[in-house]
Amino acid sequence: MTDATIQIRVSRHFDAPAERVFDAWLDPATAGRWLFATPSGQMQRVEIDARAGGRYVIVERRTEGDAEHHGRYLEIDRPRRLVFTLAADASSEGDVVTVEIESEGAGCTLTLTHLLAAEWAEYADRTGSGWTGVLAALAEQLR
Repeated sequence: MTDATIQIRVSRHFDAPAERVFDAWLDPATAGRWLFATPSGQMQRVEIDARAGGRYVIVERRTEGDAEHHGRYLEIDRPRRLVFTLAADASSEGDVVTVEIESEGAGCTLTLTHLLAAEWAEYADRTGSGWTGVLAALAEQLR
């Protein structure tokens, strides 16, 4: 963590193998059912170029308007580590998000670290809660 970022960290255990949890982040059909999805929203677009340097865009139609999530994959080390940027629009570099997965018997534990730009500090709690919800949706998807 630096003066320019706020580190947000959330963890969750999954009763699924690390490979299955990891792959859910990069498969467009699967990710479109849980990643940045809300109960009342309707997924409009999920494009994932799953390679280091590849980009993604996920757009969900919500009551208040379309929620866009853009980014670029910085590191893909299946099934242990995924690093990507996250921004609300394609013109921004965005924040860096790291997903680390450790196998534990038949399941695994995922730890997500979001380096939030300091200018968004007032959204740190909301961002942590959002990621907790995203991981809950992933757990539901993997049932």
